[in-house]
Amino acid sequence: MGQYGIGQPVRRKEDVRLLTGKGQYTDDINIDGQAWAAFVRSSHANAKINGIDATDALALPGVVAVYTGFDLDAAGIGTLPSEADYKNRDGSSMHKPERKIMPTEQTRFVGEVLAIVVAETGALAREAADLVQIDFDPLPAIASTAHALDDDAPKVWPEFGTNLIVHWEYGDEAEVEAKLKAAKTRVTVDLINNRVAPSPMEPRCVVATYEAPDDQLTIYSPTQGGRRLQAKLATDLFHMPVDNVRFISRDTGGGFGVRSKMYPETVAIAFAAKALNRPVKWRGDRVETFMSDYHGRDQINHAEMGLDADGKIVALKVETLLNVGAYLSENGIRLPMEGGGRIIPCGYHVPDFYFSVKPMFTNTVCTDTYRGAGRPEANYITERLMDAAADATGLSIAEIRRRNFITPQQMPYRTHLGFTIDSGDFAGTMDMAIKAAHWDSFTERRKQSEAQGKLRGIGLAVFIEGAGSRPMEGMRLRFEENGDVSVIAGTYSHGQGHETVYSQLVTEWLGVDYDKVKLINGDTGTAPKTSIGTFGSRSSMVGGGGIRRAANLIIAKGRKIAGHLLQADAEAVSFADGVFRAGAGSMTIEDVAVASRDPSKLPEGLTPGLDEEVTYKNEVENFPNGAHVVEVEIDPDTGVIQIVAYTAVDDCGVVLNPFIVHGQVYGGVAQGVGQALTESVVYDEDGQLLTASYMDYGMPRAHTMAHVEALFNVVPATTNELGVKGAGEAGATGAPAAVVSAVCDALKPFGIRHLDMPLTPETVWRAIRAARAGKAA
Repeated sequence: MGQYGIGQPVRRKEDVRLLTGKGQYTDDINIDGQAWAAFVRSSHANAKINGIDATDALALPGVVAVYTGFDLDAAGIGTLPSEADYKNRDGSSMHKPERKIMPTEQTRFVGEVLAIVVAETGALAREAADLVQIDFDPLPAIASTAHALDDDAPKVWPEFGTNLIVHWEYGDEAEVEAKLKAAKTRVTVDLINNRVAPSPMEPRCVVATYEAPDDQLTIYSPTQGGRRLQAKLATDLFHMPVDNVRFISRDTGGGFGVRSKMYPETVAIAFAAKALNRPVKWRGDRVETFMSDYHGRDQINHAEMGLDADGKIVALKVETLLNVGAYLSENGIRLPMEGGGRIIPCGYHVPDFYFSVKPMFTNTVCTDTYRGAGRPEANYITERLMDAAADATGLSIAEIRRRNFITPQQMPYRTHLGFTIDSGDFAGTMDMAIKAAHWDSFTERRKQSEAQGKLRGIGLAVFIEGAGSRPMEGMRLRFEENGDVSVIAGTYSHGQGHETVYSQLVTEWLGVDYDKVKLINGDTGTAPKTSIGTFGSRSSMVGGGGIRRAANLIIAKGRKIAGHLLQADAEAVSFADGVFRAGAGSMTIEDVAVASRDPSKLPEGLTPGLDEEVTYKNEVENFPNGAHVVEVEIDPDTGVIQIVAYTAVDDCGVVLNPFIVHGQVYGGVAQGVGQALTESVVYDEDGQLLTASYMDYGMPRAHTMAHVEALFNVVPATTNELGVKGAGEAGATGAPAAVVSAVCDALKPFGIRHLDMPLTPETVWRAIRAARAGKAA
């Protein structure tokens, strides 16, 4: 609809508010009479708890209360649930321990919450927390992904006799092994997908209130949609009616998956507010974020690929060790299987596939969904194999991929794990990226770098991901008396620009003024009952699709009202550009909205108002994909890497707003580059976290990045009415493999074919030094 319709690069509505300091984050919320909370956390990775003494803390004037797990147990507070339910190949069940909100007998990772202190001020609460004495009996700990399954490794849960949770397998290992042995070319890679720590702009923060007369618990907290958390807190933990719990999320500076989880701190704050019948607030700091927010990735992979004489894949074998931390989080265990495993073959035709996953317990923070949720890990495995196959066959890294792509003629393509890829032009997307990156003139640029004593490399990664998971969402459109149109969304915007994009959709389909469209989200008190939230790049499909269907219902009702007032049959009324027409008469949709509130102007059987709520259902996902090309320059004397060019071509289906999708690509690339070059969570052998602040954890900085040339190869999805595919996780999925590919290309003169992430200057410098020493020897 003109400059504000679908496909237009409209600037974000929300930026005016957010960039002028008018946003409202959880820490901006203060309630009269509130107390403040601080947490007592474990200083041991594994220890028996012999006792907790809060006498000195309670003696401080202004300290209101100290609660431990014993208090929560006495109140009947439940345990944190996990959705994991996988079987071993023999049908036996996985190990599934309960997770208490605050353990009373044993602590299993550094930073675990053991007590909550409530006081009149935040500073006093923190001071009192330091006075709580805990009698620990330290036990041996295991933090290493590589050694957690060793026979002599300390057992996180001794009653299981092992740290292995389950051995999940897909495919026939013997059959795949036979095909690998018979293959003309067989390549192997061993990879570490490093553990990373999410860093939302605002650390976790919770404000909880309780109204005893109504038994109403209200929680303000940054989330990715509160309905699922509302249900968990009410049903699984507090055993209350769901409607007696309300979650409210105002502005949230990034979600990345970790904001969609139920954390012990949230439950403890809610318990304290209810126990005291008084508002309680906790503002976490950045160290607590590192110590207790769920981490991402942390896999060790062994992968093998067999190819025939033409360089075509005949079989693929992947074995994954997964570190899930001390407990089962909501989705941590499923990430390699359903999150990433479904697309491990990437955009390639793989005739035979064996896949083994061994998730394990360690004395570390839980891992769970982090931007991409298994897809970056899966694509990284396959793309490193493809680079190795190019080396082994003598084909270029582009040609080896081109020979193996799933073609448009093979669509819809059924994957090994039962998903159907409906659309895509993988070769076309790769060719666009190669052309845009000026690949054909790379040799000249390499010579220029060599003349300056630098190494130059170019790398490629092609990827695919699954988006739109849990394909159900409640969405509502309502015309207000002041002329506004409210989008009451079940999805939740935590940086994706929903306020802008949803306004564009309403303007396109209903013809109303773009500035009159308002977004209401983030409150379970107003969100549709069938809401789920925003994660897995699902909002454009389920949110946009819901708005499309609600708009259709409004138009259908509007035709009846306009027909009644224009004295025409509803079937004879047309609608376009916000105007209903019948013969020579016409009414704007705004006129119809005003008339709809007057029962005397309505045809028989219609209820007043233009207000439609739908539950969008679509049982299939969509499969965004892309190709990223990276060019790097390396100083061999220092190991410093500079990304000098980054080209991203993405197929995210129909692009609703190029400006916003570009922003999503840039943000994802930054996180992917961060993992590739600088970020890594490190525990020592005793389970102590060594990277608990930005002094030690390598966040990417402005100089880490380069300009990202973001382009689109639009292949509309056939599985939803908008033709959209998710866009939020593309950058994080493509970047790690592309960056590592480029760096390893630059290091080929030294015989270096692979280095594990993060590729810090020290890592690169040591690899070059070792290679030079080897040559000298």
